[in-house]
This record gives sequence, C-alpha cells and structure tokens, in this order.
Amino acid sequence: MNRPVVLVLLALCCGGCAWGGTLSSAGKAPLPKIQIRSDGQGFVTAKGKPFVPFGLTYFRSGTGWAPQVWKKFDADATRRDFVRMKELGVNCVRVFISYGSFYPEPGKLEPEGLAKFDVFLKLAEEQGIYVHPTGPDHWEGSPEWARGDRMADERALAATETFWRLFAARYQGRSVIFGYDLRNEPEMGWDGPVMLKRWNDWLRSTYATGERVGQAWAGTNQTFELGSVPIPQAKDAPGSRELLDYQRFREDLADEWTRRQVAAIKAADPQALVTVGLIQWSVPSLLPGVRHYAGFRPERQAKLLDFMEIHFYPLNRGAYEYRNDEEEARNLAYLQGVVGEVARTGKPVVVAEYGWYGGGKPRFDGGKHPFASEEQQARWCRKLVETTAGPAVGWLNWGLYDQPEATDPSEFSGLLTADGKLKAWGREFQQLARRYRGKRIASRTPMSTPVLDWDACLTSAAAGNRFREQYYQALQPAHFRP
Repeated sequence: MNRPVVLVLLALCCGGCAWGGTLSSAGKAPLPKIQIRSDGQGFVTAKGKPFVPFGLTYFRSGTGWAPQVWKKFDADATRRDFVRMKELGVNCVRVFISYGSFYPEPGKLEPEGLAKFDVFLKLAEEQGIYVHPTGPDHWEGSPEWARGDRMADERALAATETFWRLFAARYQGRSVIFGYDLRNEPEMGWDGPVMLKRWNDWLRSTYATGERVGQAWAGTNQTFELGSVPIPQAKDAPGSRELLDYQRFREDLADEWTRRQVAAIKAADPQALVTVGLIQWSVPSLLPGVRHYAGFRPERQAKLLDFMEIHFYPLNRGAYEYRNDEEEARNLAYLQGVVGEVARTGKPVVVAEYGWYGGGKPRFDGGKHPFASEEQQARWCRKLVETTAGPAVGWLNWGLYDQPEATDPSEFSGLLTADGKLKAWGREFQQLARRYRGKRIASRTPMSTPVLDWDACLTSAAAGNRFREQYYQALQPAHFRP
C-alpha cells in the first residue's frame, strides 16, 4: 500500500470511522472478549462460550524472507486471505509487529504502521477472527537502538516497555485482540559486556563477597574478585555450581524482562491477556549446548503471565525426516515431554507455533532433508495436535502459505501452496478446527513418566538426551501409533 493511501486511512481512523481506532467494523457487533476460564484450564468468551484458539501465524508469500508483512501490506489481498482462513476454520491469527513499521524511534509509535494495523484488525473483525500481535521484532530490520543486547541492556528494555505501554493504550478494550505475545522465542544471551556486568552485579547481590562465591562454587577458601568474575564457558560441566548459578542468573534476567513488559501492558489495559512465545529450548530436554537454554523457565514465567505459549518443531535426532514409525514416535514423545512440562505450571497452554514441511524437497540445511509429501506433513501435524490435546488447549500453525523464499521449513509449512492451492494439511486442519470449535478440552494429567531434572539439564546437554530416552521408553512406541 502506498504512502498517500495509508495517510488517507490514518485520517479516517482519527476521524472515528470504521477503519479502526477504537471502533468495531461498521454494522457488526464487536467480538466478545476472550478470558481465562474460571478454573484456569482454558479460554472462554465474555459470553461464557468455550474458545479454543485454532489458527496460524500470518504472512504472505511473495513478500520476501523474512516476510515484509507491513512494508508490503496489501489490504485487498489480506481481505481475501481472511476470507480463506475463515473457510479453513481459523479463529485466531498471530502476526508480527516489526520495529521498522511500528517503532523505529524509542518512545514514538509510527503512524503508518498503526494505520495498517487498524485495517488488519478491521479485516479480522469482518470474519470473526481474533488477532494475536507478537513483537516488536526485527522482521523488517532493526533500528540502531535495538541492535545490541535487546534482552539485558537497560536502554533496549526501557524502550520496549514504552512500546507496549503506548501500543496497549491505543488498543485498550479492543476485544478483537486475543492477547499480546511479548516476543517471538526470546532467549537470554550468554556473553557480551552487558551480560558480564550484570553477572557480577548478580553475584554481589547473591553472595555479597567473593569469599562466599568461592565457598559456594568450590567448597574451598578461594576468593573471587567481584566485578571481574568471568562468564563461565558454554560447555557441559555436569553438576557445576558455577554454571548452574549462571543459568539461574539468566532466568532472573528473563523474569525481569517479562515482568516489566507485562506491567507496562497491564498499566495501560488491565484486562489484556499477556503471554510470551517460548522457544522449545525453554524446556531443556533437548539442547544443542548448554548456552541454548533460553533462560525463560516456564514455572517462573507462569507467575507473570495470563497463559503459556510454547513453540515446537520435531528436532529429535537432528530433525524428523518421515523415515519410519520410530522416528515419528520419538519426536512425539519429545513433544509430549515439552508441552507436559509447560502444562505443569497450571496455566492454559497454547502450542503457538508448530508444523513441518510437506509437498516438496526443501532447501534448508543445505538441502540435506528428503522430499516429503503433503500427506506426510498432514499426518505429522494432525498427530501433533491430537497428542497434545489436554495439556494444550490451543494451536497456531506456522503459516498460511508455503513460502518459496524461506531459508527454513517455512518453504513448505503452509496450509496452502504458494499460489493458493489447498494442501492435504489444509484439509486436515479444517477437520480439526471443526472438531475443537466451541469445545471444552478436558485437561489431562501427565502420565507416569520420568521427571525432568532441570538442574542436571542446565549444566549438561547430555542429561537431556538421557531424559528423552527414558521418557520414550516409559511411554512405549505403541502409544503414538494410529
């Protein structure tokens, strides 16, 4: 959409017409507000009807990689997409808010981006679909202020707090917004000058003296000089108190990051639901290395959030390549272990990003992965939903369309091909949407399975590998077969 058109829409919004602002679509009642169920185990509308978020993350093919959702925003194409999504059973659409279009300068929201988002909300309301804004993030580039440590640096953290306060205030009371997702797959960094300083501040606050640090870490009289204690090496050190302290320090920073942003949103809109889209490495049952633990520990984050979100892709033993039943079963066991750990928090859980490829031979990872049919993709995604129903009460697929420009599984992860043809997974998705629409999903308590030893996994990635094997053996492969 060109600049003059956007400015006209912005003027209309400011004039109070049906394009956005604080008004609903012309001639239609606002969507009922989504709330947490009284027993805390799911979602209901303000009218008391069960609600199962069942949808996807929205981006359009042909807009580059990463997709330029807002820089190449096309209202007519987006309207057609919403109609198509409604036909498929979508009731919730996750969309990324970008720095470039919404927040290039700290303390000031970008009017053109807001005008486009107003139109997006209107189009969603027309089809009775909720919107789940996620961000802000770097899909359309990062401004100077967001190019350093965006998680631990005070300047970036304060700027993001201000973004959420302004954004939530603008859309206060808009019931079309399902909830706010603070950020896509946040991870605390491992090193760098900001982390080094904050690490030493944490040690001073926790132990007071270098002598006590030495006693805690080694049980000796070794004394550390607070202010210059180095960051531990990011490698397996089973049982290391020093490494475990560093992981707990990262968890403390993650809690602060979440707490401050949630507070900013709630100050502007106390009724808004808030979550954060956790990467699956927030549950350390599979880590490439100890540094990959995200630091966002579900049981700690749950105290700050209204509901939980987890993302999942089948990466056990490298990646799921559709070769045999055991490979599928091991990834489903890995999935159940991850979602089960998040469900232990007692908050509703949405698998807010999932999927895998089908309908071609992908190029990511140097093209090493085999061809997969649409039917194979549909089977995996269906089993993911069915396996997690109970611990999870909502699901958002990764993408509407296949994305040929992508450099990851997004190339073939859609419900539709890049040119809009319905895929086997699209048909399966539509059937699942009908199955869960308006239903109250009964919670399921975890089966008798091994308990994840978090401390062991935070100091040794190998401990997670042992846990997954024990979990798989405890469930038995037959549990996952048709």
